[in-house]
Amino acid sequence: MGYRTLLRDHRSVLSIAFLAMFSSSLGQSYFVGLFQAPLADHWQLSAGQFGTAYSVVTLVAGFVMLRLGPSIDWIAPRRFAITVLIALIVGVALLTLSPWWWLGVLGLGLVRLCGQGMLTHLGNTLAAREFTTLRGRAMGLASLGIPFGEALLPPLVAFSLLWLSWPSFWWLLCAALALPWLWLLHRAPWSNAPNEKPVQRDNSGPQPFRDPHFWLLLPLLMALPITMTGLFIYQAQLTEALDSSLSVYALALAGMGVAKLPGALLGGRWIDKIGPTRLARLYLLPYATAMLFATVAGGDASVWALMVGGGLAMGAQELIASGLLIRLWGIEHLGRVRSALSASMVFSTGIAPAALGLALSAGVPFSAILGAMLLFIVVAWCLAQGTLKVAQQAPRA
Repeated sequence: MGYRTLLRDHRSVLSIAFLAMFSSSLGQSYFVGLFQAPLADHWQLSAGQFGTAYSVVTLVAGFVMLRLGPSIDWIAPRRFAITVLIALIVGVALLTLSPWWWLGVLGLGLVRLCGQGMLTHLGNTLAAREFTTLRGRAMGLASLGIPFGEALLPPLVAFSLLWLSWPSFWWLLCAALALPWLWLLHRAPWSNAPNEKPVQRDNSGPQPFRDPHFWLLLPLLMALPITMTGLFIYQAQLTEALDSSLSVYALALAGMGVAKLPGALLGGRWIDKIGPTRLARLYLLPYATAMLFATVAGGDASVWALMVGGGLAMGAQELIASGLLIRLWGIEHLGRVRSALSASMVFSTGIAPAALGLALSAGVPFSAILGAMLLFIVVAWCLAQGTLKVAQQAPRA
């Protein structure tokens, strides 16, 4: 069964998962970064104060993910989606309408939690849980929502802001997203909750943060979001260090979104054929090669290499992560384990801007930072090999 048959027979659940992933764009770092200047000006914050606030609310969102993420194992997906979407709208309202900076920052935290956190969690978990033999392809199709947003939204923002204010654009985008969500919530068949809510705190399932395998695997899965977040936030310093320009970076960012498409589609097919563990050993190779090229060569080609290489790897990242979690801890507790991973990802994207900002303030050249990023990827790959071997030997779920 190929992608065409999968879309024909399971279009409802794939539509829900895809839309959840696309809607998560509202809370993704690349999208919020497009509005960094007007947001900081609206709240009368300096760039440093905005960066600090962004890191703080992101870290708080990570902690909240740890608490709320596992609930997808016992709350019906439709109810889960409605709750997250309502919270997202509240966040957008606070972000765009509040005259007080602290309420606006609270709104930013809700947007980050519900966007990058809970909607991505919903899309990934649904796609992984509702399929067995074609799980890789299903996750690949669902994950296309994120690169679709990355390719579509940046030029749309640039074009629309010529006529609209930034709050108007946010609400126009929310209205556009509300139409397909209302249709799916009303007409699409939704699955039931897979488990019942624990009567008390459930310690019988997996405890990822107490498992050495989770900690050994985590650096490999965090290497890409940590380093790419740094490249997103400090794009001006990156292009200056590589002797390029922000206009080249903007085009390369759209190229990254396009590169995610083959990463997701081919990654989904390969996961079904060879399994997630073998692919986990290889998927960061294009990005690591691009980073080595950037540190040595520089120029516009290096910016393109970083974005395209990162896009190819990012397209397969979530598919590989979900596949590994299922192999190691089983499908019945996927919500719990994925919430631990999602929280860790949110933590990483909150810490990375602050850490890189301190390094840049201390005078560390960006070329040295790229070299440190490459070293981090190599060390993370080495740490994960033992856990990948265990996952390879585990039975398929």
